[in-house]
Amino acid sequence: MPDRGGGPPTGPRIRVGRPSRRVRTLLMTLGVLAVLGMAFTMFAGFWTDWLWYRSVHYSSVFTTTLWTKIGLFFVFGLLMALAVGFNIWLAHRLRPPLSAMSMEQQNLDRYRMGIAPYKKWLLLGITALVGLIAGASASGQWRTWLMWVNGVSFGQKDPQFKLDVAFYAFDLPWYRFLLGFGFAAVIISVIAAALTHYLYGGLRVTSPGARATAAATGHLSVLLGVFVALKAVAYWLDRYGLAVKSSDFKATDSWTGLRYVDANAYLPAKTILFCIAVICALLFFATLWRRTWQLPVIGFGLMVLSAILIGGLYPALVQKFQVQPNEQAKEAPYVAKNLAATREAYGIEGTQVSEYPGVSETKDKTKLRDDADDAASIRIMDPNVISPTFQQLQQMRNYYAFPTNLDVDRYSKDGKDQDTVIGLRELNLAGIPKKNWINNHFRYTHGYGVVAAKGTEVDSEGRPVFTESNLPSEGDLGTYEQRIYYGEKTTTYSIVGGPQKEIDYSDDSGEKTFSYTGDGGVDLSNPINRAAYAAAFSEPQILYSGAIGEGSKILYNRTPKERVEAVAPWLTIDGDAYPAVVDGRIQWIVDAYTTTNGYPYASRTTLGDTTADSLTAANDQRAVVAQQNQVNYIRNSVKATVDAYSGDVKLYQWDTEDPVLKTWMKAFPNTVQDKDEISDELMAHLRYPQDLFKVQRELLTRYHVKDANTFLSGSEVWQVPDDPTNKSGDAVPPYYLSMKMPDQDQQAFSLTTTFTPNGRDNLSAFMAVDAEAGTEGYGKIRILKLPTSTTVNGPKQVQSQFNSEQDIAESIRLLRGGDSEVEYGNLLTVPLDGGLLYVEPVYVRGGDLKYPLLRKVLVSYGGNTAFENTLDEALNKVFGAQAADTDPPADEGEGTTEPPPTSTNPTVREALSDAQEAFDAGQKALEQKDLAAYAKAQEDLEEALKRAEAAQAKADQDAGGKNGDDKGGDKAGGGESTPSATPSGDTGGGGSDSG
Repeated sequence: MPDRGGGPPTGPRIRVGRPSRRVRTLLMTLGVLAVLGMAFTMFAGFWTDWLWYRSVHYSSVFTTTLWTKIGLFFVFGLLMALAVGFNIWLAHRLRPPLSAMSMEQQNLDRYRMGIAPYKKWLLLGITALVGLIAGASASGQWRTWLMWVNGVSFGQKDPQFKLDVAFYAFDLPWYRFLLGFGFAAVIISVIAAALTHYLYGGLRVTSPGARATAAATGHLSVLLGVFVALKAVAYWLDRYGLAVKSSDFKATDSWTGLRYVDANAYLPAKTILFCIAVICALLFFATLWRRTWQLPVIGFGLMVLSAILIGGLYPALVQKFQVQPNEQAKEAPYVAKNLAATREAYGIEGTQVSEYPGVSETKDKTKLRDDADDAASIRIMDPNVISPTFQQLQQMRNYYAFPTNLDVDRYSKDGKDQDTVIGLRELNLAGIPKKNWINNHFRYTHGYGVVAAKGTEVDSEGRPVFTESNLPSEGDLGTYEQRIYYGEKTTTYSIVGGPQKEIDYSDDSGEKTFSYTGDGGVDLSNPINRAAYAAAFSEPQILYSGAIGEGSKILYNRTPKERVEAVAPWLTIDGDAYPAVVDGRIQWIVDAYTTTNGYPYASRTTLGDTTADSLTAANDQRAVVAQQNQVNYIRNSVKATVDAYSGDVKLYQWDTEDPVLKTWMKAFPNTVQDKDEISDELMAHLRYPQDLFKVQRELLTRYHVKDANTFLSGSEVWQVPDDPTNKSGDAVPPYYLSMKMPDQDQQAFSLTTTFTPNGRDNLSAFMAVDAEAGTEGYGKIRILKLPTSTTVNGPKQVQSQFNSEQDIAESIRLLRGGDSEVEYGNLLTVPLDGGLLYVEPVYVRGGDLKYPLLRKVLVSYGGNTAFENTLDEALNKVFGAQAADTDPPADEGEGTTEPPPTSTNPTVREALSDAQEAFDAGQKALEQKDLAAYAKAQEDLEEALKRAEAAQAKADQDAGGKNGDDKGGDKAGGGESTPSATPSGDTGGGGSDSG
């Protein structure tokens, strides 16, 4: 009987069981919502991608890629599912009618009974899973499929098998994928079939009697026979794979193609192994009739033993006893094939290598001085140093910024080309005064204007001579659309064109507003689009914000390289996109490459390693997009442009003979425009790309030689020197420069670099390529090879010479006085009358001026060095003479140049003395951080220079001298022009010389 006494109440009973209907309904609702949310997120990603491609008019790229992926997914997913599912079904059908009554089978009975009700569902689940995995893997091969199905002939045959290069570039990768898929399907089928046979008694491990039924034996033998047959196909394809096989080799970092041991050992071994594998496969198939594994197992063992002996031991013996005792003679014919193929694959087969003495034999100093002016337009404005100067002088507002590294271009004025340093005033969200969602994405949406400066001049304070400046920008470039909605620093999305006005720019009258009217962007007036972007960008405000309305568009994927890569995913993008004003628009110009790693006999290189230098190490935005891509064929086949206002992307066929580009143009028709569509104004700004040049120069460190024996000896191996202007240990970057090679009649816009012997610092060669598109010589590579018997200083040695000379070192120490910092610019190398002229600008960040100004120029030629205030002064001192268009020096001695006789005019001398005093006062004020005194000194300096200029002009007129005011001013200033003579002590230098 239960106790019904007067104890405390027990309280309500807790019911444990199924959740209530309300809880179940809630959980089910949450589950459905979660599934719908995931589905909509997936849909949003797909839908926004489609909208973006449609907005840039490349929807065919999206659909072609999508349908190719879908097709490969379903075809190969279905094939894998059918292969595995059929073999599981067949193994189940071939199960023995009664299982042996053993402990093993009794244990298995429980599993058989457990899965019996779910056999069909289990079969479907397994096949669906392997099908999904296989389909997803196959869809990633869309490039391989498109290249195979659209491949065009190269018109060149490999030297070993006499097959067109297209077989290795387009066909062989697809065949290897099919072979890999076949192996995967057979292996999974064997495992699945064996497990099924074991589960249903066809295979026995511990049971008495036969280990396998006849049906199981036949089934598994056929599968193993298919596996061995595929192995036979693999052996046959491996024969052709030898032509594109990479391996280490004595004289190179990486060798591609057949060597002696490949042609005389591996190649016959692969053929023999192919025959053995075919026989072994037939023995496995024969078990359908013989019902015994004896012969197949013997055959398989023979194949494995043959692979070890014939495929491994025999080639090793050939290498040891035939090749190594006489390697030079044995390998030379194959090295010759590698040399020819590599030079062709990288476009360096036409490289012109000329002997160059490295030492000038000209004794006429005046002629040398004149030739120095004619040899190159020396660029003293280093685009990799002066970005902070652009930022300080032309930023105008904190929400604008310039790239870390500016660009070099050519612009014509009065019919004369001028090397120009150029940068865009791009949007900098980090500098906006108040950050919030509206400001970040609606109000501050674009940059404004181009800023450009002459590359060969500075003003009176060592600052750039701007040819385009101010806000809005004005200058030599004329009228153009200045708004920059797409740029290298524009990495976030903006919503434009709707109710919310944008800040255009600010001037003295206040903020100017603007509403975007361009064709770029995706329309957001559609609520479905807004919901999709809200999900895709994880920003719910896009869905309900009142700042979005009729006409609103969203701009994203806004960097030039990102846009080109998206519309042409089959291209490799150069690391440096550069701007140009073309036909009234700011256009980003992007170089793009077609590549393959299937060019027979051509050595491979890794793009990220080959294109790395001191600039890419400091700024990853300058790095090539495909860092890890290994290639052994590259062409600059496409020039692309991105409109900075509308974002419009255009692809132009540049290399009209490239078979890889032709293949992709078949796969994606109407995406690449003909070369003839390039306008003359755009052509004037196209140039030879840096990353291609860096790949070619790296290959030319070894492949400049054409003789196989020389290549094998390694005696002519060069290296790209480290950047001497810093201590990073990274390679020196190539430099754009208008210059004249010895066989050229006039200067050409060029891309240049130097080489040093492997492991040494002296100069071994100088390399330049004609970089101006549209000219007859575009792309011609010239190498000036210095004699090994003569030691010519390389860049590092020249820099060390600069730093070690007592006078220069003392001047550098003085420049570093106070809190000033000295920065070395690009060390430019120019061939001149048999020797090499080195020029390096030196910048100083002094006092409160936290941006670099040109203060000195270092020049070296023939072992003589100069460290002067201007380039003209430095050249005069190095050559001990002035240029012919100026008056001769009064006295020549100790390699120095006195001022011209007209400078002894008392009025001029008095003005120069006053200028020297003003300059010294300014430097002293700068060290003491007295900005007021510094400003007063600069005013006195300017006034003194004007007096000197006027006095000199009057003296020239009185003496009947030529050139009047301009030349007189130049002489008084002691530099190229009056503006380039002042701040850094130019006037002071001239004054001390004359005094």
